[in-house]
Amino acid sequence: MKEKKPSPLKTLMGYAGSYKKLTFLGLFLSAVAMVLGMAPYICIWLAVRDLIKVAPNWSDATEIAKYGWLAFAFAFGGIIIYFFALMCTHLAAFRTASNIRKQGMAHLMKTPLGFFDNNASGLLRNRLDGAAGETETLLAHNLADIVGTAAMFIVMLVLMFVFDWRMGCACLLAAVISVASMFVMMGGKNAKLMAEYQAAQDTMSKAGTEYVRGIPVVKIFQQTVYSFKAFKQAIDDYSDKAEHYQGDVCRLPQSVNLTFTEGAFVFLIPIALFLAPKAIASGNFAELITNFAFYAVFSAIISTALAKIMFAASGSMLANTALGRIDTVMNAPQLEITRKPQTPKDNSIEFENVSFTYEGAEQPALENISFTVEPGQTVALVGPSGGGKTTAASLIPRFWDVQSGSVKVGGVDVKDIEPHTLMDNIAFVFQNNRLFKTSILENVRAAKPDATTEEVKKALEAAQCNDIIEKLPEGINTVIGAKGTYLSGGEQQRIALARAILKDAPIVVLDEATAFADPENEVLIQKAFAVLTKDRTVIMIAHRLSTVVGADKIIVLDGGHIAEEGTHEELIKSNGLYSRMWQDYNKAVKWRIQSEGEVM
Repeated sequence: MKEKKPSPLKTLMGYAGSYKKLTFLGLFLSAVAMVLGMAPYICIWLAVRDLIKVAPNWSDATEIAKYGWLAFAFAFGGIIIYFFALMCTHLAAFRTASNIRKQGMAHLMKTPLGFFDNNASGLLRNRLDGAAGETETLLAHNLADIVGTAAMFIVMLVLMFVFDWRMGCACLLAAVISVASMFVMMGGKNAKLMAEYQAAQDTMSKAGTEYVRGIPVVKIFQQTVYSFKAFKQAIDDYSDKAEHYQGDVCRLPQSVNLTFTEGAFVFLIPIALFLAPKAIASGNFAELITNFAFYAVFSAIISTALAKIMFAASGSMLANTALGRIDTVMNAPQLEITRKPQTPKDNSIEFENVSFTYEGAEQPALENISFTVEPGQTVALVGPSGGGKTTAASLIPRFWDVQSGSVKVGGVDVKDIEPHTLMDNIAFVFQNNRLFKTSILENVRAAKPDATTEEVKKALEAAQCNDIIEKLPEGINTVIGAKGTYLSGGEQQRIALARAILKDAPIVVLDEATAFADPENEVLIQKAFAVLTKDRTVIMIAHRLSTVVGADKIIVLDGGHIAEEGTHEELIKSNGLYSRMWQDYNKAVKWRIQSEGEVM
């Protein structure tokens, strides 16, 4: 049996926590305020009644001033109470949105790091931060208006039939037509259009983020028109859905809605003309005029009440779709944390019959691979692009979890190691490291928050960063990205190496760490590697085969399988895939541009 999905309100109240009571108090005060807001209309009716009774001797209507002050008191009291109602709902709404963001971030902190490879940061931000903001409108305004308007309608229904039920029915008819029009716009199959609209908005947000990030590459290769195509398609799709909903779906029903709610007074005229002869004959014409005056004034608030319902319903739909987007974050897979954590015995790494397939992929990235890295060994993973090198390295720190087989660190399955313990035992250096917009000191200290300044300086020195620090205006306290201070790719890589050195983890994973370094930086990076990898277990991924010649073992991955393994010399002698890659690499290294007339 399919589990029933909780209502958006119930879900939001779950996020509200202790502020749920404040929400309910705000809703109650809103209902009271709306009821008080109806009282001035009764005071107006009483004043009109007294004036008609004494006409044309208007001075005999002595209660007019009292009715006026009562109307003012009720109106002013309603405004004050409504102000406090919104204070309560706004405080609750802000806290609820804050809780959504906090819980969302807490959940994301427990997801595998590989999750962020398939979910762009712009999309996640839109789903969590943007969607949380959209729930504020529902809690802060729409719910208060819904409850207040419901209370208003109850009072309206009573008042409609207290004085003259026939004129009350005429006013009610306009309300019924309006509600039917709103249901046509927002109910049934049209409710799905809002979800499609929000999905198009997500796609546009993601495309926009990717386009902006890719602008440097676009400018270099002069591909402006082609690069903009995907972004434009996302914008056009969003525009088409918005225009379809507003134009094709809402135009006619909204026109009917506004016509009848704004013109509700028109329904009263035929009723009054129908009742007038009988009222004149029975001497109750003055009462008829009084009632007509009341309903004429009263009909003016129908459009206001119905407009609030329409906006509140729209806000509810937006909040519902926003919660759907929030759920995609809250339902992101989390790392399973063992209840009986074990401690690795040493720094060895073992892959035992490991298979892994990315979500949505048809072919496995790794299939039934097994190998062992002894403590202190340096093992290189090489092979053609897409062979599974980075995937294998990512499974060690549990960026992803294997579907079958096991990855062990120190003889313990990584799933049986407490995540913080596992991460403390592994240092990473990727080909595209990101530095924070903060000082060099804090960037390096990110690997070890309690490190002293002296420890950071030693790590920077070991990572061959002295020349970087010397040229910066404030040394290690210089903020990267501020006042035009930027670092090259190779310099950023050395700062990242300083992080890894400071962390002092027994296992090091190097993923194409010299990919973007110029020759000068590569020499310095290799010196830093010597410090970083000393007496540690190292997994090295590289396309530059010259960097893995001295590895204790080289594992060649091709198509998710281990093609061969051994030392550089052993693999060269075997004349297999590695040997052919080595020959191609040497040809590429020796390649140079031939000048005119030169013989190669």
